[in-house]
Amino acid sequence: MSKSSRLARAVTLTSLGLCCTLIAVRSARAGLGGSPMTPPAGASTSSRVVQGSPVVSRSASTASSSASPSQSASAAYTVRETTFGSGTVVHEYVSAAGTVFGIAWQGPQMPDLADLLGSYFPQYVDAVKAARSAHGRRGASVVDQDTLVVRSGGHMGAFAGVAWLPQALPAGVSGQDIQ
Repeated sequence: MSKSSRLARAVTLTSLGLCCTLIAVRSARAGLGGSPMTPPAGASTSSRVVQGSPVVSRSASTASSSASPSQSASAAYTVRETTFGSGTVVHEYVSAAGTVFGIAWQGPQMPDLADLLGSYFPQYVDAVKAARSAHGRRGASVVDQDTLVVRSGGHMGAFAGVAWLPQALPAGVSGQDIQ
């Protein structure tokens, strides 16, 4: 094998390896609607399993006030807390199927919303642009759509926000549970 063909092969293999690495890194940045994020170096992570609030229903034929409501169990979900080196804390709400249905953040630095919102980020950006062009205001961002809810605001040194997918909330869980 000649020196030039070895060089060409090395360049090809290096390029292929770099492409594979970039694909792997991109998929590690999952967010809302996908897998939990891969914590960056220097971040600490903890998880806790939460049983959602039971759904309470009363029978229509119940006339007595002493009758007890029937409860159906709701699906458990996991709250995964990641504390970044900056002090910003992100809570990811993960369904039993492993999909992130809600995110909350609070801290001195705004997290990268493109990472947190994942494939929903362009929808968020479009909604914020539309609201700002219609109302001409700056400040807190509020997106309240059928498929995406985001509330984000704060100021230098104190940022907070929440985002969730209304259609993906487990039974017995509401947007107010995302904190």
